[in-house]
Amino acid sequence: MSSDSPLQISRSLLAAMGTQMFVYHEDRIPEDSAVVVVSNHRGFMDAPLLMAALGHPLRIACHHYMGQVPMLREFITQMGCFPLQEPEYRQQAFFEQATGLLQQHQWVGVFPEGAQPMVHLTEPDTLGKFHRGFAHLALRAPVRDLAVLPVAIASLAETTTSAVPLRWLRLFDPSEPLFAQPGLHPMVIHRRVAVLVGHPYWITAKHRQQYQGKQAKAAVNELVTTCHDEISKLLYQTFQRERMFS
Repeated sequence: MSSDSPLQISRSLLAAMGTQMFVYHEDRIPEDSAVVVVSNHRGFMDAPLLMAALGHPLRIACHHYMGQVPMLREFITQMGCFPLQEPEYRQQAFFEQATGLLQQHQWVGVFPEGAQPMVHLTEPDTLGKFHRGFAHLALRAPVRDLAVLPVAIASLAETTTSAVPLRWLRLFDPSEPLFAQPGLHPMVIHRRVAVLVGHPYWITAKHRQQYQGKQAKAAVNELVTTCHDEISKLLYQTFQRERMFS
């Protein structure tokens, strides 16, 4: 598989689904550096949207069960995604794999809201709480010229259908509490979507120095808050404009 295959697959998938995509602030996309892309998350189309919008393949951390389901496993492998491990190995394996990719100057994608917004359908303009793993990764990875790039996916027109019963997914990941409930897994299909690139947060030697001892928590909080606020602002501005002109 060539390094461009995930990008080509992403573009083909969006074209086949008839998705209209508008990309804003492309001048903020870093060049010639390793990048951790951080984005909001509501559905299976988010990974190909990010790749097509940024014009770059992404190695995206995805839910553990995706690596256990036949056919789905093959698809996400073609897309360059890497499933998270079982809970007892998850954190260490994520840091090791993602750090290795960044050291090769590949781009790593993270959806810090986790699986919650995929299982419980949310409104397109809402943003959940961020897990902090991506911030620890960026601050500890021994990689020069590393940027954390917040990106907002604003679904302007979509259809929602239901996929499989949530409890079926327990067959592939019994450790996930979200799958221990009734109901169907929702599936969001973007018809018209805006992808807005935020300001990159460059990791400097000063940031890494602050990521030591008692200062580490503050350094992580600053990075998480900055990315959350940037994506939240982009979503708010986009949907405010939509309401004004609708």
